[in-house]
Amino acid sequence: MQFIDNTKIKLVSGKGGNGMVAWRREKYVDKGGPAGGDGGNGGDVYLVADEGLSTLLDFKFRSVFKAENGENGGIKGMHGKCAKHLYIKVPLGTIVSDDKTGNVIANLTEAGQTVLIAKGGRGGRGNARFATPQKRAPQYCEPGEPGIERLVGLELKLISDVGLLGMPNAGKSTFISVVSSAKPKIADYPFTTLVPNLGVVKKPNGDGFVIADIPGLIEGASEGVGLGYEFLRHIERCRFLIHIVDLTQENPLENFKIINNELKKHSETLAGRYQIVALNKIDAVDKVRQNKVIDEFKQYLPDKDIFAISAATKENIEELMHFVLQKVDEIERPVIEVHVDEDTGAYDNDDSHFEIYKLDKNTFMVQGGKIKRLASVTDARNPEQIIRLQHIMTAMGIFETLKSKGIKNGDTLIVDHLELVHYDDTIWN
Repeated sequence: MQFIDNTKIKLVSGKGGNGMVAWRREKYVDKGGPAGGDGGNGGDVYLVADEGLSTLLDFKFRSVFKAENGENGGIKGMHGKCAKHLYIKVPLGTIVSDDKTGNVIANLTEAGQTVLIAKGGRGGRGNARFATPQKRAPQYCEPGEPGIERLVGLELKLISDVGLLGMPNAGKSTFISVVSSAKPKIADYPFTTLVPNLGVVKKPNGDGFVIADIPGLIEGASEGVGLGYEFLRHIERCRFLIHIVDLTQENPLENFKIINNELKKHSETLAGRYQIVALNKIDAVDKVRQNKVIDEFKQYLPDKDIFAISAATKENIEELMHFVLQKVDEIERPVIEVHVDEDTGAYDNDDSHFEIYKLDKNTFMVQGGKIKRLASVTDARNPEQIIRLQHIMTAMGIFETLKSKGIKNGDTLIVDHLELVHYDDTIWN
């Protein structure tokens, strides 16, 4: 089993379809007219919180997700088909961040919660849209808007009701296997649990709650020692904790103190979370030893709820779980404050940035998303389309930049597939 709780994925929304230049040519339609349809919108990309997932493992095998593009417009005023939106399922408790800015853009904590990550491009308008009483036969159309491409980070903080704490080999995996449907790996050696295990405990009313078994903590875990440190984030959202202590160890109380000290170093809030103490493996110690340790804990923790159990033989498990059920109903899930920034990147379909390169003393090249899209729907044989491209280039500031680069009348200007001649801020084929 692999547990992935931190990853990055690339999301690409669909580009809008291009509009079309077309004309009505039916036999009995007088003078025809423009009939180019609009392009369809590109597909959006959404993340959806799904309570059926508990890991980001799926994203290890697929890290690029791309929505469909919108269809181009057609003849006879037919619009291109809009693309389907892409919905990507992630586990509850997933925090989404923009890799470029580092800003947190979503905190998915409720089943079905949906967030837009990349807006699809708008479809371009066909020439029928540009017809006016003064201009009845427009010879141009619009290209579709681009999609949005972005890299986002996913960090998982499991949403469980109860978290299990304890030293390695304290019996946490055995405990969760007894009280829930989870089937963790159980063996008599340290660090049997390498990843968090989730189990669902059924309530008498048919409902259930989630319990999480976190890999054992050891001294120095808050500084990265051992396996438990990187998983401490997964108990931050728990209602409360069950601290399982191994009675067969030399100094159970000291082990209890070590774990709580590591919790405090990691988070004061987490250290103050309500804990039930479960003194485990009473079947493996005699009554004298058992009573001695219980008395030590009661003196050290006079206000704590302490249970002596055996996960292996299920002794006193029913009594403990009855108490746990009460606490699940009584204690509210803590609200974890996660500052979510406004995500302007989800709607940023603007690709008007351009670059100008001087290929030789008489040849210049313009490159950029928007200018390339405009050139793609421009027919060099059509003067009206060339003039429209020229007006847009003027508005974008391209001619002003070309002047600063030293362009002269008669020089060649390359824009995508178009090879044009520059003359006094105009272009000619």
